Amino acid sequence: MASANLRAELECSVCLNIYTDPVNLRCGHNFCRVCIDRVLDTQGGSGGYSCPECREKFPARPALQRNITLRNIVGNFLSAQPHQEESGVFCTYCVDYPAPAVRSCLLCEVSLCDKHLRVHKKSPEHVLCDPTLSMESRKCSVHKKILEYYCTEDETCICVSCSLAGEHRGHQVEMLDEASEKKKKTLRNVLQKLLTKREEMEERVQSLQEHRRKVEEEAAGDTERVTVLFRDLRRRLEDLEKRVLREISGRAERISISIRDLEIKKEELSRKLRHIEELCNVTDPLTVLQESDTGDLCDTEDGDNEDRERHEELLHDGGGLDVDGISHTLHTLSDIITEVNVSSYIQGAADILLDVNTAYNYLHISDDRKTVSLLDRKQNRPETPERFQHRYQVISSRSFSSGRHYWEVDVGGSDSWIVGMCYPSIDRRGGRQSGIGYNKKSWGLWRKGDQYLVRHAKKEILLPSNISSNRVRIDLDYEVGRISFYDLCDPIRHLHTFTTTFTEPLHAGIYVGGGCIKICGRNRE
Repeated sequence: MASANLRAELECSVCLNIYTDPVNLRCGHNFCRVCIDRVLDTQGGSGGYSCPECREKFPARPALQRNITLRNIVGNFLSAQPHQEESGVFCTYCVDYPAPAVRSCLLCEVSLCDKHLRVHKKSPEHVLCDPTLSMESRKCSVHKKILEYYCTEDETCICVSCSLAGEHRGHQVEMLDEASEKKKKTLRNVLQKLLTKREEMEERVQSLQEHRRKVEEEAAGDTERVTVLFRDLRRRLEDLEKRVLREISGRAERISISIRDLEIKKEELSRKLRHIEELCNVTDPLTVLQESDTGDLCDTEDGDNEDRERHEELLHDGGGLDVDGISHTLHTLSDIITEVNVSSYIQGAADILLDVNTAYNYLHISDDRKTVSLLDRKQNRPETPERFQHRYQVISSRSFSSGRHYWEVDVGGSDSWIVGMCYPSIDRRGGRQSGIGYNKKSWGLWRKGDQYLVRHAKKEILLPSNISSNRVRIDLDYEVGRISFYDLCDPIRHLHTFTTTFTEPLHAGIYVGGGCIKICGRNRE
């Protein structure tokens, strides 16, 4: 185990073999001299140099320092555990005592130790290779001759007979060493690309890790704020629920108290009736006239008006609880909660740009295509089918055919405007019937003077209150079929929601009857 760990420490990270002539860079990492030279040669074409191990960058090609200590360690390691022993191949001629083989002869099909290698024939037909137990794999399976060539057309190793008279006759062939070097060159290029790719991935990982750290820091604060907010909302809703339930149960209790008071007064009246009847039956005039409390007995108006008013109040005012108003408020809150799209707030508003080719010729579109203004002079633009001919309108270049989106407009610069959504097939040539909200192909929120309303297919709904801010948001949920309008006051106020089934893509649309309207930036401030 210790030997394996040491070997791992002595391997070059480029070729993954034991160091050969080890050198080191300024960052301290070691490589084979040949390996690092090839890497630096490849990097030179890209205009910069870096360590293949730690990615430290160098302004110029770094100098290579020979690591003598590491070279000595490698030598001692190899001498203690020679490669021959690791291969498990032993000398064929050493019968009494198996000695590790240093080379194998493919012609003789024997393996040789140092001693027998020195006396082995050195003629060219004797092909020596690294020690191997599988010599047949290095010979042609057809001609049983040594594989000496490489057929580039069939991409296979062949013998001399294959190239001269076999199936590879006439093919382009190369010597094994030559073909091997070419393949190594290709592999080195691939290796460099993979190293570069790994470096890019490491940089992306580091970038995402840094971004994750920032997101986690922000999330901690956001989590605390949102938790406090929802805790406060739950407390307020619970308090409201208790007050409403208390008021509901109190209505019956107040009626019970009134019934009890009336029962007491009824008993008092019955007592007076009996006493008066008794006096009426007395025959002695002196007794009747001397009765001391006849004044109280004859007072029949005591508290009658108050009792009647209380009776009418309990019968007709429902105990003072506006259940319909509470229900409307809670349903509005439920609609707003349902329409909250967490992802949309994270991603920001849709990037809306106005399409100049659709703008009425008395409208000016700003260079950033975010602001539309009404002018008193006609613009010199061609009258094309997509341009509105008789309405002060313009639509966005972008359309939406799926998903959830929202966009915001600053309407503070105009006292007459319409904002909303429309199909691209909306009429561009007509008058009022081309207006946003005046047809079945558009939905709009309208302001004219101090009046606010929403309109679709010529049907309009007057809003109960005015818009208190200068900023309006339009929400679109295409699949659900919903367009909603909001007043971006504090807190945000829901104005109205249209529901339908969309049959075409939708464009943002603006009508300007005076002044200017500005589309707000991608992210809310």
